[in-house]
Amino acid sequence: MKKTLFLNPPGYEGFDGGAGARYQARREVRSFWFPTWLAQAAAMVPGSRLVDAPPDGLTVEQVAPMARDYELAILHTSTPSFPNDARFAARLKEENPKLQIGMVGAHVGVLPLQSMNGAPAVDWVSTGEFETVCGEIAAGKPLSQVAGIAYRDNGQVRVTVARPPIEDLDSLPFVVDVYKRDLTIEHYFNGYLKHPYVSLYVGRGCRSKCTFCLWPQTIGGHRYRVRSADSVEAEMSLAKKYFPQVKEFFFDDDTLTDDLPRTEEIARRMSKLGLTWSCNAKPNVPRRTLEILKDNGLRLLLVGYESGNQQVLNNIKKGTRLDIARQFAKDTRELGIKVHGTFILGMPGETPETIQQTIKYACEVEPETIQISLAAPYPGTELYRQAQDNGWLQIQTGDLVDTHGIQVAALNYPTLSSTQLFHSVEQFYRQFYFRPRKMFSLFGGMVRDPEVMRRRLREGVEFFRFLYEHKRTAPAPTQPAGSSQPAAGAGD
Repeated sequence: MKKTLFLNPPGYEGFDGGAGARYQARREVRSFWFPTWLAQAAAMVPGSRLVDAPPDGLTVEQVAPMARDYELAILHTSTPSFPNDARFAARLKEENPKLQIGMVGAHVGVLPLQSMNGAPAVDWVSTGEFETVCGEIAAGKPLSQVAGIAYRDNGQVRVTVARPPIEDLDSLPFVVDVYKRDLTIEHYFNGYLKHPYVSLYVGRGCRSKCTFCLWPQTIGGHRYRVRSADSVEAEMSLAKKYFPQVKEFFFDDDTLTDDLPRTEEIARRMSKLGLTWSCNAKPNVPRRTLEILKDNGLRLLLVGYESGNQQVLNNIKKGTRLDIARQFAKDTRELGIKVHGTFILGMPGETPETIQQTIKYACEVEPETIQISLAAPYPGTELYRQAQDNGWLQIQTGDLVDTHGIQVAALNYPTLSSTQLFHSVEQFYRQFYFRPRKMFSLFGGMVRDPEVMRRRLREGVEFFRFLYEHKRTAPAPTQPAGSSQPAAGAGD
């Protein structure tokens, strides 16, 4: 085996844009997700090491010299972080010219040739699921014989045959072994999960066809491939042993509730272990299932509401209805299940009026906490193709965040400019959180629990700092695409 270093490279301060992060930008409060994808690959390589630089606060100067001690470095990258990661790869080569460097992740999987040209120090990139790729290369298999990569060969970039997706997920080693070996779990924060928490996947893929969602359209696929309940229980039992301090476990599958009977079975296994848990879900889980989940340790659901306008939801192929989502919200409130609601502004069909409808809708369904994102056209998604075809792109491919790591408004519509979209994020947050009812609810939770009070005070400072920086970095006014004075760069 080659001595192998797995890396989530240093990036912007507070930027969780690498391994495992779905929201690839600086967040409103300090948040870091576990690098599950990279840890899964590291588990395939005996004697490897995983370094997750952002949550550990490691700088380039601290991480780069590690290259001297390894033969192979594997970096996880994303569209926003790719230019930074390419520069970091070059720095690793300066430290150790003999080091072989690979890159993995959705960005290089979708754009392998462009990525190889944009990162001259990188020797190969994965074009799909990469655990087995990493294992074979670490074992010394010639690159020309490794399926599912693009690699350099005497100055030429060659692409090998595609690698089929992994069907037997139970055959993969547990990620919690790598978490225990290499990570400090207390460094991972999330505004809506108890601290400390641990997140991991128990399945891959999503049956939904949402046009904006990156992973199902690139790495995961639209079939929901799952681990058996026995495998899940075995790893969670081990996680409980490794991390007795953890207060909550999060299943980060795209939509765990795609398979209701399996979700109910996993819930019963979690209850048997005495664990508190949460997961991603659509706002369409029937009340009977919600009751079973709640009775077996479920605390919170992360729910993608996205929009309060049905036509916008239809445009993005969300597959949810507002009336069913309202009933779901009512059921979760009555059952005492917390909800973190996510919303996206700037999807096709968005107007100033639909934004106001979504803000009103968010106040109506009343999740405990919310996250507001701007529509991000990642390469490989249907949204990206639509944006290219219709001239909506306001930016270049790699410019989804600014120099501070804050998400930019990437799209510019005839009915809605990128500047209007950017400012609507702050407006949404203020109108949702600065209501007497919501402020009283949050204050009540702080009074009842001193730990919650300490955490909310810290998060409050971070939130107001985010709003300040968001306003400070606001773009110059632009005209909507298609107007008599088009915005500079629109359609690039």
